[in-house]
Amino acid sequence: MDLNLIKKLVKIVDTSEITDLEVEENGLRIRVAKKLKSGTNNLPQVVVSQTSPIEVSQPKPTSIEQVPAAVESPSNLHEVKSPIVGTFYRSPAPDADPYVQVGDTVSAGAVLCIVEAMKLMNEIESDISGKIVKILVDNGKPVEYNQPLFLIQKS
Repeated sequence: MDLNLIKKLVKIVDTSEITDLEVEENGLRIRVAKKLKSGTNNLPQVVVSQTSPIEVSQPKPTSIEQVPAAVESPSNLHEVKSPIVGTFYRSPAPDADPYVQVGDTVSAGAVLCIVEAMKLMNEIESDISGKIVKILVDNGKPVEYNQPLFLIQKS
């Protein structure tokens, strides 16, 4: 069961008149209940129980991306972070080329991407000059406030 779903269930119970809520999915049962006692904090309590065995599979090994030695030093890398919550887009339009690619050299003020928030397209600019080392977010994915978007090697 998804952690975000559990958080939503807790919020529903906390902000409503509901005192108990129980959900079962794929053999996992979650019960969220409010303790209603006067003079105490009425925060929901989450109880998770397993109704059937859960198979645990070993994760498959993934390839490790090699980063050049000159790039490894953290003092040499700069993170460009999202100033807002929204959806990350690498290009100005679906059929257009991306603003930047890994390996591109950018100057301060160059547009790196767009973060869409409430139907407004916000251009995100580089605050330093350097070389794009890594793009940390996939096109069309949601981003959070202050989430790193790019790694730039300072020039």
